[in-house]
Amino acid sequence: AEFDMSSVDLDGSHTTALRGGEECGYQGRKKRKTTNSLYLTDRQGLPIMMSTPKSGEHNDIHDIETVMTAMFEDLGKANIRTDGLFLNADAGFDCDVLRGFLDRNGVVANICISGRRTQSDNIFIDEQLYAERYSVERTNAWMDSYRTLLNRFDTTVGSWESWNYLAFAVLLLKKISRKRKV
Repeated sequence: AEFDMSSVDLDGSHTTALRGGEECGYQGRKKRKTTNSLYLTDRQGLPIMMSTPKSGEHNDIHDIETVMTAMFEDLGKANIRTDGLFLNADAGFDCDVLRGFLDRNGVVANICISGRRTQSDNIFIDEQLYAERYSVERTNAWMDSYRTLLNRFDTTVGSWESWNYLAFAVLLLKKISRKRKV
């Protein structure tokens, strides 16, 4: 199985931290303490990477340039090129800082325009490409089927992060297994 890098999808997820621990904070929407991470998937919904988890009181674009810089450095270490990528993201990621970062790194931002934005005349959205963003939502739903990922029981970030990467590997192995059967 190969990654389909014709476009990538970015999404965030707040995971309930049932036992507290490192990097957890109160998230009003969930009415609990959570840990927040960003996930990047390929066109097929295969998880490529996740950001370093941060405390749940922060929204997805908190310190986004630092978060994306670290993610892009990790992609570079894996010899995954980012220049020329099309990146889909929902309106929660619509901010000038992220758009500027992506532009400087040669990534085409296909980010839904937020209702908070006052000027959007020069922002183009490819609606057909954006409609394909469901793959990251499908992946997040699949990962939520694992209890240890839906609810964080681990008090250390490293342990919880490792569970996520194990789930990434399982998803990739399932994809490879399906291809062999066909």
